[in-house]
Amino acid sequence: MQPSGSTLAQVIIAAVKDTADTDRRVVVIFGGRSEIGTELALRLAPGNTVVLAARRADQLEPQVAAVRAAGAAAVHTCEFDADDPDDSPAHARLIDAIESAHGPIDTAVLAFGVLGDQARAEVDAAHAVAVVHTDYLAQVGLLTELARRMRAAGHGRLVVFSSIAGARVRRANYVYGSAKAGLDGFACGLADALHGTGVHLLIVRPGFVIGHMTEGMEPAPFASTPAQVAEAAAGALARGRRAVWVPWVIRPMAFTTRFVPQFVWRRLPR
Repeated sequence: MQPSGSTLAQVIIAAVKDTADTDRRVVVIFGGRSEIGTELALRLAPGNTVVLAARRADQLEPQVAAVRAAGAAAVHTCEFDADDPDDSPAHARLIDAIESAHGPIDTAVLAFGVLGDQARAEVDAAHAVAVVHTDYLAQVGLLTELARRMRAAGHGRLVVFSSIAGARVRRANYVYGSAKAGLDGFACGLADALHGTGVHLLIVRPGFVIGHMTEGMEPAPFASTPAQVAEAAAGALARGRRAVWVPWVIRPMAFTTRFVPQFVWRRLPR
């Protein structure tokens, strides 16, 4: 028996709806208030469910509105503190809550971090440890938990933000630089461990980024904006790249730094 016109229409509508639901992905920005994180969310938003995870999540109205206007199918917020004293279990519970409400995470962007005060960190051990915790330890814990779940699912994408500051650590910002160096090394190893699992990890290595974090500082040569970093990251993610330098010219610059004599290197500014 052939289906009636109305029944056939219902079947077609259901099929379209099922296809749309299948195509919709869950994108989570850990650090949903950050400028780069927000810019990347705009580029990953069309047709997807975007979750902005950040401190004071109830104050993310501008970011939510921008991501919704960029074409997200839905935008949600949730409270996220990278420096929760109980961080590993807390992060696992947060991921549980996100996946319970919205489904498995397809793309996770770790966009949180602090620059810290180098002068203070040299005399205040607690501040030095706090910078390293946010920029390295918290990232390691969250990446490990996300990678474990994505590996079990057989798919997923992770985006990690390293920095040229980690290519060769300078005296002028060695606390921040050492944390980024550690994160870069961890991310490289994790990317190798994930090879062949269906999970892709992208390492983004920007140079000086002009934004709130660097406000008041003299921009370094070849500085970029959060939008430029996000554009490069989105393109590299779409192409399945392992790493991207922003802008590209800083990659050869990072390579040549290893040949600079130490007595010269220690005198270089931030």
